[in-house]
Amino acid sequence: MGYLPKKQSEMRVAKLRELMAAKSLDAALVYYDEFNIGNGWYLTGWCPQFEIGAVMVPRKGDAMILGGPESEPFAKLDSAIAETRNVPAFMVPDEEYPNARITNFAALLGELKRKLGKVQRVGLVGGGRMPAACHKQIVQGFRGVALVDLTDDYLKLRYHKSGWEIEQIRAAFRLADASYDAMKRQIKPGVSEISVAAAGEYAGRKRGASGFGFSAIVGSGPRANAVVPTASSKMLKSGELVMIGIAPKVNGYAGVVGDVLPVSGSYSRRQKECIRILREALLLTREQLVPGKTGTEIDAPARALYKKHGLLKYLVCPFCHTIGLHEAESPFFGPNGRDVLKPGMTVCVDVSFFAHPEFHGTRIETGYEITNKGAVPFSPKMDKLLTSDL
Repeated sequence: MGYLPKKQSEMRVAKLRELMAAKSLDAALVYYDEFNIGNGWYLTGWCPQFEIGAVMVPRKGDAMILGGPESEPFAKLDSAIAETRNVPAFMVPDEEYPNARITNFAALLGELKRKLGKVQRVGLVGGGRMPAACHKQIVQGFRGVALVDLTDDYLKLRYHKSGWEIEQIRAAFRLADASYDAMKRQIKPGVSEISVAAAGEYAGRKRGASGFGFSAIVGSGPRANAVVPTASSKMLKSGELVMIGIAPKVNGYAGVVGDVLPVSGSYSRRQKECIRILREALLLTREQLVPGKTGTEIDAPARALYKKHGLLKYLVCPFCHTIGLHEAESPFFGPNGRDVLKPGMTVCVDVSFFAHPEFHGTRIETGYEITNKGAVPFSPKMDKLLTSDL
């Protein structure tokens, strides 16, 4: 059973075709893989394992998945787009598939010409993220065709979330709440970071998580300085802080939670001072989540607070980003951001600092739906917790 309803896929392909018409394109080639999953998943609700791939969308006729023989049956079973072609550029290098039907980009160009007549311009999405050999084969196979970078315009199709998408994100945040509770219960001296991660991952999976936006973050003591540390065999120690984060997905859409918790069960006086600053920064940023604001405006209040407390030199990431098919995706509302916050966007307030001589690394995070009336929390529970005094 696939993750993306057919109707949603058809609506998105139609939007892409409107963009293609505006750019005078005969087709679009949308690259994706397990690490750059969003652009392809947006159309298909699917991503290959082991292989990489692309979605080919002609200006008329059926869209198709370009991939390899190992994932082809998987695509036909679960993808909202089930027409497939096997292309060497996307296959496991040096593997042999004696019973597979394999084509190439030159043959695909011929197929497009038979469908469309002339093929003069093809849009390319994600070209900057694909392997060089793959890009080379596309250029050679589409000789005589202008390849037009469509990435930025395509990404903007994903900025505004449909009602269905928002339902998935909200459900994912409910899973994140459950994962948070499970991780928090596991935190105590003598427990390994891996055990804390396992508790959160199990809580999400058993409630229906389709995957995770990132590997669970568990960093205790100095390991929190790693910014996004995956769990290790290190044992939690009394008196330490432990930074946790987890991002369960529902139908491919991410929720998230991040917090900094005391291994001993209660914060010290100095740890409370640190957590209060983080929570004040989150509250200041949340107050800026008003339609019409830009990244520069959203970022400024918490940045001023960090400056007041001497924390700017420990700041690695800005305080606000979008969430959707990736836990963090465009647009990013950083200090130089000119993108405008609009109703229908979904964002996270993500407050952190790292490499501090006393507190090491810290991060607190939760998410919001942007409406005409302002920001609505995806997790009322975490919104209340992370904006409360200790």
